[in-house]
Amino acid sequence: MRAQDGANRQPATFTPNPYPPSPETTPLQFLLETIRLGLQNLRLHMLRSILTALGIILGVAAVITMVAIGEGSKREALLQIERLGARNIIIRSIKPPDAANAGGGQQRSMVSRFGLSREDFDVLAAQFPTATAIVPVKEIGSEILRGQLRKTSQAYGVTPQLADVANLRVARGRYINNNDLDEGAMVCVLGYEIANHFFPFDDPLGQSLRIDDKSLTIVGVLAPVGLSGGAGAALIGRDLNLDMHIPITTARLAFGDMVMRRESGSFSGSEVQVAEVYLQVADREQVVLDAQRVRRTMDVRHPGMADIQIIVPFELLEEARRTALTWNLVLGFIAGISLLVGGIGIMNIMLASVTERTREIGIRRAVGATRNHILSQFLVETSVLSAIGGLVGVALGVGVSVGIPYLLPILDTLPLIKEWISAEFKLPTQVTLWSIFLSFGVATVIGLVFGIYPAIQASKQDPIVALRHD
Repeated sequence: MRAQDGANRQPATFTPNPYPPSPETTPLQFLLETIRLGLQNLRLHMLRSILTALGIILGVAAVITMVAIGEGSKREALLQIERLGARNIIIRSIKPPDAANAGGGQQRSMVSRFGLSREDFDVLAAQFPTATAIVPVKEIGSEILRGQLRKTSQAYGVTPQLADVANLRVARGRYINNNDLDEGAMVCVLGYEIANHFFPFDDPLGQSLRIDDKSLTIVGVLAPVGLSGGAGAALIGRDLNLDMHIPITTARLAFGDMVMRRESGSFSGSEVQVAEVYLQVADREQVVLDAQRVRRTMDVRHPGMADIQIIVPFELLEEARRTALTWNLVLGFIAGISLLVGGIGIMNIMLASVTERTREIGIRRAVGATRNHILSQFLVETSVLSAIGGLVGVALGVGVSVGIPYLLPILDTLPLIKEWISAEFKLPTQVTLWSIFLSFGVATVIGLVFGIYPAIQASKQDPIVALRHD
């Protein structure tokens, strides 16, 4: 009987250990198998995995988008300042406070004298013999007229060098030349916007405009300067696209130094011999030192410089760069908080997953899995979540950053939104590689760091206690 029982007894089955690699299994194959198991578990809980990665996705997208907005705004501001000329020093005549705040009607009708004189210009020319160019600009006229159309004068007497010094480009026709200066010719060159204002449907070349009672022939139209409403316009104090240029000799002979303005029903006059002086130095590295010399020279001739303003685009350029760097750091820090929140979300979900999978962990430990195997399993899952979330976040952030300039014109056409967004409002963006790599790297590291604690907790599970868990 015993022999027969021994013969009928089935051999005991043995489940091989799936975790320790066999002599034929390479470390790479073991790693790939661990990754496969992690991906399989994430796929079994797809919705939970997506919601867990959502914090990382939005965090990475926020970092890239906010840095792109900051970088785009910085580059636009720097471009506008550079258009003023990085080697230029601009000396402007400004109305002093006592003249600007004059009292009643009789005082408002009085002529105020302030600003740069021709003697100041001669002193600057003598003090800076090595300057590449020293260009005077003279303000003229009270109104620009064509038929029934009229506009407050923004006309200036200039020399041909201004086009090069101020980076002006002629779109049509020509600019003021030396023959115009020698002859005192009654010709003018229009800015882009003023040409469109007076000649919306006609060709302005060869036609005439009047400044007060004097007629001038249009010989050229400037290309858009791009400073309207921007940092450059704020520095200059006007929209350069509305400028009208005539020969400076014509400005002196035909218009003189007096400029009359109509203000609130009364006239006010100002006598300014030179409205602006563009001083261009030969070397960009010399700009700051020469600007200090200009300030000392002007302070001697105009104590306190109440009626003089000195603009140094190079100094403004450096200041704009420092400000932009600060804003990039602030925006990046704010967006980084989203990544931190996403990491906390990953840790919470993985800790819940440890409790949910306690019995599974016990079974794997019972069949031979070590603590390192369980630790690797959970770290793979968190790393995959972070990496996939980072990649999706990069795609979303780049897409939003590129689409913002195209989206704003569409939003401007919507009934409710267009009341809040001006048609002239622009939000330039510039996607940077460092923001992509930084946000993706930080997202991956955050996911890994916040996944270590749940992984350690999982690896510490007692297999006997884990097997009893429901």
